[in-house]
Amino acid sequence: MTNNNFLQDLERVAQVRSQVAACLGQMADTVAEAEAAGKDSSGKLGLATEIEDLSLASQNLRQGVFRLLVLGDTALPAVMRYTLISGQDLIDSFLVDFTVPRSSGKRCMKRGKSTFLNALIGENLLPSDVNPCTALLTVLRYGTQKQVTVYFKEGKSPQKLDFLSFKQNYTIDPTEAKQLEQEQQQAFPDVDYAVVEYPLPLLEKGIEIVDSPGLNDTEARNELSLSYINNSHAILFVLRADQPCTLAERRYLDNYIKGRGLSVFFLLNAWDEIRKGLIDPDDTEELAVAEEKLRRVFQSNLAQYCWVNGQDIYEERAFEISSLNALRLRVKNPEASLTGTGFSEFMGALNTFLTKERAVAQMRQARTIARLTYNRVHEAVERRIPLLEEDIQELQQRISSVEPEFAQLNEICDQFTQEIITTRDRQAKVIADSFREYILHLGDTFESDFLRYQPDIGFWDSLQQGKREEFNTAFQRAFEQYLNDKVAAWELTAEGKITEAFAQLAKSAANYGATYSQVAASMTEKLIGQRLYPRTNTDQEENSPTWASWAMGFFSLASGNVAGVVLAGAGFDWKNILVNWFAVVGISSFVLIFTGTFFGPVGLALMGLGIGALQVDQARKELAKVTKKEFVKYLPQLANEQWETIYQGVKDCFQAYEQEVSKRMNSDIQSRKGELDNLLKQKEAQGINQETELKRLRSLDAEVAEELRTIESVYGDLLL
Repeated sequence: MTNNNFLQDLERVAQVRSQVAACLGQMADTVAEAEAAGKDSSGKLGLATEIEDLSLASQNLRQGVFRLLVLGDTALPAVMRYTLISGQDLIDSFLVDFTVPRSSGKRCMKRGKSTFLNALIGENLLPSDVNPCTALLTVLRYGTQKQVTVYFKEGKSPQKLDFLSFKQNYTIDPTEAKQLEQEQQQAFPDVDYAVVEYPLPLLEKGIEIVDSPGLNDTEARNELSLSYINNSHAILFVLRADQPCTLAERRYLDNYIKGRGLSVFFLLNAWDEIRKGLIDPDDTEELAVAEEKLRRVFQSNLAQYCWVNGQDIYEERAFEISSLNALRLRVKNPEASLTGTGFSEFMGALNTFLTKERAVAQMRQARTIARLTYNRVHEAVERRIPLLEEDIQELQQRISSVEPEFAQLNEICDQFTQEIITTRDRQAKVIADSFREYILHLGDTFESDFLRYQPDIGFWDSLQQGKREEFNTAFQRAFEQYLNDKVAAWELTAEGKITEAFAQLAKSAANYGATYSQVAASMTEKLIGQRLYPRTNTDQEENSPTWASWAMGFFSLASGNVAGVVLAGAGFDWKNILVNWFAVVGISSFVLIFTGTFFGPVGLALMGLGIGALQVDQARKELAKVTKKEFVKYLPQLANEQWETIYQGVKDCFQAYEQEVSKRMNSDIQSRKGELDNLLKQKEAQGINQETELKRLRSLDAEVAEELRTIESVYGDLLL
């Protein structure tokens, strides 16, 4: 796989996207013009929702990009047990906490995110020497001019800068960064994110890259990265070959990636550096053994994050790369072969994922919306034409005859709405109650759980030397990590319950939609004396009313989102509603209150233990024991304070779903009523030229059908 092939495939997808967007836009214009013309002829057909959906889908496709989120830890090297041994001991040797005190002055061991990104885009664009503690979340997208725009919080106007000014204004020296981190403060608290625009071919073809701050950073920065996860098409997780799987990386993967159905590519960077750690760098046999052992370590630790639909796709998602070598090659020659750097294999997999899997999913949604629209237009036209011949009295009688069917449609709407509301209230209470119970029982396993978070021996030595403030800061950070990890574990379980609830609502939507369609078909038969059938070879989503297809998750009108075919509610992206739903602000406040009131006397007690190297394990256990004693006193407060927030957060998810479903159902019913009322009003107000109107309606049907055929053809070509 070459970069040129990748760009060609992206260009092909961009052309397909543009062509389908144009077809959807033309279809929307055609229907809108027909509705405007119908107002003064036989009356509108009630297609306002279809026009709105087509226009929004077209706009999303025109503006659409493939968004890649790049994540990576920034760890500080400790005394690592980096001896290549065999068996489980090898794996265990890498599951130690590689983080050492920032005050130690040791150099950061970066993962090479910036180098990787520069190699990916083919230019040495992003600075790789910026301290990650000061880094802003940066969105890299195409622009004709090279510039940076910094976006602020609280309504402050954006600031446009050149690259040099951006670096001068938004980086700080390591000493200040260290102090800010110890105080758990952000360097630029008023900044939301930055957008870097650059005229690069990869970006021009529809790729947008989000470069996140390092993972081994404050919780606030991790939350900033988390807010982009659900809106990304793929996550590129950069690790370092000579320092695999730190606890910070495992912690982030467990908290934010595992079990969420995200598409993650693991990039094992600096693979070429393995040779430098050997006794004899030229010994090919020793190198092969070392590489194979590292492969086993990575696979053992990462395979659990590479399960899709019950299948292990680790081999398709993990790549051994050498970013620096790839960058050197591409800077000299953009068309250089990247063989031996791992980039060819990675770009081939990314290309398949983006231009095949994701692009096909996007186009399938566009086809679904086009099919639904055409079926609705065709049905309305075929219903209108026979009624043109009826006189006013006969038309009034026919409209009156279907009042029972309209009552049934309203009843279906009310029943499904009530089921959503019942599910909403039940799930909100169940999940909020589960949080309360979960928090109240944290004390049961606290002593064993908290041991892995405690500050290392260096901090115990600091405590003996009277550096209590430093120890307090480390303890507070450890405690916050422990509590956030626990809440994240509960959150994953809660998300699972919500997913199950929406899946059940999807099944209900299918059932209600089928009943709704039967009633609508009966109504049409009463009106014109015959049944109408869809003109397209439809799947389940196109056989259902538009509102039901949306409720089943068959298409999404959220910008940049690709709906699933199982999860209901994908159209409004309920996970975005729940970002930080467990009220991190409240938990962080709790941590400050707890550590501030608790640790003083405990620290004094521990100082009296006379802790030495041989006593450190006992001291750690003692700290966990004393901490638990105080911690359990605060658990009821935490549980009760967060119950209402979680209850309301879950309720909001289902409420948003219910509002959209109700709006779409009511709109469909009202458009069907309006379709008949409009015709009756036109007959009462003026005569209708049947021949002219028949020609106009047939033309509308034919034009929409032609646009659909084009979309079908483009979609078919994309599959080839």
